[in-house]
Amino acid sequence: MPVVAIVGSRQASELGLARARRLARFLSDHRVIVMSGLAEGIDTAAHRTTIDSGGRTIAVLGTPLDECFPAKNRALQHEIMESHLAVSQFASGARTGRHSFPLRNRTMALLSDATVIVEARDGSGTLHQGWEALRLGRMLWITKSLFENPALRFPRELEAYGAEILDESSLNLLLDQLQRDRRDRAAEVPF
Repeated sequence: MPVVAIVGSRQASELGLARARRLARFLSDHRVIVMSGLAEGIDTAAHRTTIDSGGRTIAVLGTPLDECFPAKNRALQHEIMESHLAVSQFASGARTGRHSFPLRNRTMALLSDATVIVEARDGSGTLHQGWEALRLGRMLWITKSLFENPALRFPRELEAYGAEILDESSLNLLLDQLQRDRRDRAAEVPF
């Protein structure tokens, strides 16, 4: 099954949260695994909606598995660990902090087939994942609303390196590209 990371702002707007929920529901309905980082805002909306829609979700943590950040997501983290999948590159007892989250974002970009940035600001930590996805040859999609915001530079910067615009009309294109990308990678396996 393909895996799409849904990422974005921790202080998301209601419109951004609605977009994340709509995307998570759409992907779940099409048997795509939704990955996110268990942060507040967009991540929480993506995980919760996927679970509530009967889909599968993966949480990539910026802390060891036996810790929870943010603490308010403790119940969600336990639910994901019990019925879905939570992964961390940090061993129990490892010291983590702000430096851990760009590493988590790189791991998410590596483990997913595509990343979708739903809502973010210039300079946001979310952009680490966008750049990592492009460096790793993964698909990067950015919601059209971010391109339409004249105050933001990052959508055009990432588009120049291969990011694509995601709106209602391109959702099926995303699904088609996921299937094609997975077939192409499977064809590269020598056995």
